[in-house]
Amino acid sequence: MERVEHTRRELTIGLINNMPDSALLATERQFLSLLNSASRDISIRLSLYSLPGVPRSEASARRIARLYSSTESLRGMRLDGLIVTGRESMARDLADEPYWESFGEIVEWARCHTYSTIWSCLAAHAAVQYLEGIKRIRDHRKHCGVFDCERVSDHPITRGTPARFRVPHSRWNNLRAEDLAQSGYQVLTHTSNSNVDAFLKEEESLFVFFQGHPEYESKTLLLEYRRDVARYLRRETGTYPSIPMGYLDRDTMAALNGMEVRARSHRAPELLPEVNRILERASVEQCWRTTAVQIYGNWLDYILAEKERREPAGPELIGRVDKWIPSVFGADSSARGIFLAR
Repeated sequence: MERVEHTRRELTIGLINNMPDSALLATERQFLSLLNSASRDISIRLSLYSLPGVPRSEASARRIARLYSSTESLRGMRLDGLIVTGRESMARDLADEPYWESFGEIVEWARCHTYSTIWSCLAAHAAVQYLEGIKRIRDHRKHCGVFDCERVSDHPITRGTPARFRVPHSRWNNLRAEDLAQSGYQVLTHTSNSNVDAFLKEEESLFVFFQGHPEYESKTLLLEYRRDVARYLRRETGTYPSIPMGYLDRDTMAALNGMEVRARSHRAPELLPEVNRILERASVEQCWRTTAVQIYGNWLDYILAEKERREPAGPELIGRVDKWIPSVFGADSSARGIFLAR
């Protein structure tokens, strides 16, 4: 066990990774990379947590057993900040999900045991339903693509961001701004079609909600689109996915539109290699990264300021420092300020 000395520039952050097995590792990588870029001179001790009731394959269960702790271990603990991811829903009503009771316990815990918590995508919908009874509304088409967003109110979380910027979204469901406002939420940004992007509520812990995915890597939406096309070709769903909006170059869009025509007339898994070849040639720019880093940097600064204001003389922190972080980022990683702790 190594000793980690406490400084005012050190934060303990938890990541509750609820993503399905196919996206478990990618989600770890996305949030680790974003926190690393946003942390500047802040040292982050990151702990990974798994929510009981989320179904896992044998391989993912082994990884979770090795690197994650159960959220049940959070009882009696405190974290400076927490990030909770979403996942694909299995039930129409989130209250019918097998992990609903455990999720509610996390919401209650986070209110009193963090300075701030980020709720991402489905986790944002579930938290608002748990707290206010506001249920998300399923739209007739999936909001998928990189959307223009506009800042509609000011807060330290959005300090230094452009008045207009772009953010990836990938969801069927939506929360209405008027419902949120009536329950005391502040909408920070909305998309060009007036859907809510980011919002928050200030209580004992600052709850920040993202309907979009600022953490996404450049090709995450491509991989999701490929997954959904494969499901259609294997007849696991009756809906051919919409091509992500505002994301792909013109040639790729034309090729994918042609492939959709073929797939609808001849629905067979044998077409998937052709889809893969089109997507491998796609040109994608991660145009949202700078803004995402700014927002997460602001979030870390907010937590640090609250920690100093409420607990100016914090206790020494002791924990295990693993060598796992460089292996996640690769041999040339500069992620020297993030340590994985269990």
